[in-house]
Amino acid sequence: MTFAAFSEIETSHVDVGSSGTEAVVPWHPPPSYPPPHVKASGSTDGRAIGSLITAIAGILLGLPAGIPGMVLGTIAYFLGKSSVSRIDSSQGALGGRGVAVAGWVFGVVAMAIGSVVTLIWIVVLLVATAQPSAGG
Repeated sequence: MTFAAFSEIETSHVDVGSSGTEAVVPWHPPPSYPPPHVKASGSTDGRAIGSLITAIAGILLGLPAGIPGMVLGTIAYFLGKSSVSRIDSSQGALGGRGVAVAGWVFGVVAMAIGSVVTLIWIVVLLVATAQPSAGG
């Protein structure tokens, strides 16, 4: 009959044999997790963060000027879509899918804001240049 007894801090494993003698078996701690050479699972993809930052900058710059919002929004959209596909194909090694989706959605918003503001600026410039001069 074999009986295994562990000490309170689990530093050794003791087998009690059929003859009643105890044999001490060395105890090895479990390996560290995650191994140092493996990238931590679920770390946020850099493109996802870049997409969100670019989209926010596009919204902020697109409100007064328009064209920067269209340019930065387009960049954020493609960065976000690229990041989502990378995260989906990484099998859990990369995280940040929500950040990537937020980046490409805000990229679309930045493009829309930039387009509307640019259209408003064009109309304002056309109206301002089409006014007949008062000295005429």
